[in-house]
Amino acid sequence: MLPDQNPTGGRILVSQPSLSDRFFSRSVVMLAEHGPDGSFGFIVNKPANIRLSKVSSEFGDFDTDLYLGGPVHVNNLFYVHSKGDIIRDSLKIIEGVYWGGDLKEIRKLISSGKITEKDIRFYAGYSGWEPKQLDREMKEKSWIVLDGLNRYVFGPRPTILWKKIVLTLGEEYAPWVNYPYDPNMN
Repeated sequence: MLPDQNPTGGRILVSQPSLSDRFFSRSVVMLAEHGPDGSFGFIVNKPANIRLSKVSSEFGDFDTDLYLGGPVHVNNLFYVHSKGDIIRDSLKIIEGVYWGGDLKEIRKLISSGKITEKDIRFYAGYSGWEPKQLDREMKEKSWIVLDGLNRYVFGPRPTILWKKIVLTLGEEYAPWVNYPYDPNMN
């Protein structure tokens, strides 16, 4: 898998190890949109270490993990799911990955068991870039861009996703996994 530097909706951003921002350090972001009006997506590899029930009671006993989607609107709840074929107003990111859609339908599908934890992820906030901002970050080599895959969003063990992806990039990138979280402490 060779990196490409053209961000578009449906691709992932893999952060450089030197990116020390508390949200984006060692992050994998699924881009939902990228264009002249800006870009947005969701960090897919950072569970918030809190359950959905602690922030919302509108999903009954469906108590899945909550994820940190990014630094924008962290007090709002967003969701990405694999059920775009049955959830009205869902927007396709890539095959098998959709965001948004009719929340009333989602609650009904959850309560009937037609949506499980394997089908949906809830995010506190999202990752957003103003027009040209992501392009500047690409020139600064803050990110590597790869094709997005369904398993990046819904796969098991999201906390090791960044390392797993980096190790697939080849020998040139392998040293990244040992890069210190805080180079000043090295």
